Formats: sequence, C-alpha cells, structure tokens
Amino acid sequence: MSVFFTVALLAMALPSMAFDMSQSTRCVTIPNQMKVCKDVGYSEMRLPNFLGHTNLEAEVVPRSEDWRPLLQTGCHPQAQVFLCSLIAPVCLDTFIRPCRSLCVAVRDSCAPVLACQGQPWPEALDCDRFPAQEDMCLSPYSKSSHSAKDLPKPACQNCPSVEESPAMKTVLDAFCLHDFAVTAKIHRRRLPLGEPEFEVEGRVEFIRQGPLLPYDTQHLLQQWLLINRQCANILVRPGRSQLYVLTGFVQNDGTLALTRLFPWHKKDINMAVATRKWKHHRCLMD
Repeated sequence: MSVFFTVALLAMALPSMAFDMSQSTRCVTIPNQMKVCKDVGYSEMRLPNFLGHTNLEAEVVPRSEDWRPLLQTGCHPQAQVFLCSLIAPVCLDTFIRPCRSLCVAVRDSCAPVLACQGQPWPEALDCDRFPAQEDMCLSPYSKSSHSAKDLPKPACQNCPSVEESPAMKTVLDAFCLHDFAVTAKIHRRRLPLGEPEFEVEGRVEFIRQGPLLPYDTQHLLQQWLLINRQCANILVRPGRSQLYVLTGFVQNDGTLALTRLFPWHKKDINMAVATRKWKHHRCLMD
C-alpha cells in the first residue's frame, strides 16, 4: 500500500478513540463520490462518524478512499459493511456500531492481507472496543455455503519465480509438475493518487486447467494481484501490459499458490512451441 494509506491509518486512530456518543450529531446524504459506501444499503449517514471525522468533504470522503484497495481484495464478504458502519454510520434514532464478533471475523480475514502489504491492523479498529452483546449492534451474517468454501481463493505468498526466455523443456516440465497452467495478460495503470492498480486483461486461457474453474479464474487472479501487491509491482511496469504463462498449485487449505511465471514475448518461439506440444505431451510421472 502507498505511504499515503499508511499515514491515513495512523491519523484515524486518535480521533476515533476520543469519540463521545453523547455529542450532537447530524444526518447527511452519502455523496456520490464516496464510492466505498455508496451501495452499502442506506442513503444517509451520521456526522461525526465513529472515527471522529466531522467534515464530509475534507475528511470522510478522502479517508473512505483509503480503504478501497483493501475492499477490492475481497478479504471478507462483510468488510464493506464493517468499515462503512464506522466511516458512514447509518442515520437512525440510535447509534448502531459493529459487534465485536463482526470485527473479529473481518479482522481475522483482512489483517493477513494488510500484513502481506507491510501494514498492521489499525489501532482504531481494535475489536475490544466494540460491544460484545449482539442485540444492539451489527453482527456477522450466517456462514457462507459449503460450495463457496470449496472455491480456490488467493492468499499472501512469497513472490513466484519469474523466468525469462525459458527452454521449451523447462516450460513443459513446469506444466507437468503443477496443478494448473494458464495464460493471462496483466495490466498496470496508475490511479490519480499514484497508487498502481493491477488488472487481468481479457480472457484467461487454460493450458492445464486442473482444479481451477473457468468462470472464477480471472477474478481469482485479479484478487491475487491485489493481495500480493508487492509482487505485482515487480511483474509489470506502470502503464504497460504483459502476457504471462502462470503455473502453480491449489493447496490443501484451498489457497492458490503461483509458483513459476514465464513472460510470453512476441518473439518467444519456445513458449509457443511448448504450448502447442502440450496437447500431445506425455509427462514422465504419468
């Protein structure tokens, strides 16, 4: 994450700890430019919010954008609800804070993503500060269905090796040794604040499908890039796209592990020949 995001996390801690629920509040419409919470399910929010922010344009809107990179990783299905209940609390007759159990659920899933990017879980979001009783606070939804749990999911990992201009045998051996092999074009562009954003362009093509699912793989790789941002920074230069052959495993806990990446350049004959030969290739371990 950017230095800007780091500073923002630290800056939000002190006012939030001093928030007084007896102070006077007012209701305001959630503005269109506050995209993080615009579709959260209600249209009005209280000010000051639970992080102590009083100014909508100068504090609430820009600080809400600091959370967008984390939410884009999909680290927890209720991460948006949790964060927006603090940034943009719903305007009702009483204050509705997140329950401690909701905080713990989101923290346990999203703190490893922050750690992957060198950031601690913010002190402002210390779960002990939220109510343990679940009758007057936002509690977690029921657990996801069993089928959703079976989908491969991205996780923080060591950066996979990147091998330029490999021999044809090297590529074929990688196809044999791994659960899956796909081709994907990774694009990197810069956002207005300088934070690079990564996306998988176009279709993901399967060389060896293994346990991956056609409808889920592009989204899976997209989330992997957002979680492993430091690795993604190495893979593609700003404003450029790069086609890769990616190989890896789906581990016993269901997490995706990318192991070897091969940049596929236009003049790379060995990559083209290896992918053609794979259809009729017989691995030695078969």
